Amino acid sequence: MRGGQFPTLALNGPNDAGDGRWIPTTSVDEYSAALACWFGVADSDLPLVLPNLGRFAVPDLGFMG
Repeated sequence: MRGGQFPTLALNGPNDAGDGRWIPTTSVDEYSAALACWFGVADSDLPLVLPNLGRFAVPDLGFMG
């Protein structure tokens, strides 16, 4: 899916952490990588700009084209 996965916003659902808190399905690092690529950051430089990016399966969500 391009742009990540929308969380399931249901009480006691898979993304419900309780007390009105939801677990996100897309990290800020994944979102930022897509923006960084769009702004011209080379793929080889992404780990320098976003050191936690290697922890995620999809480093570029592809929503910027």
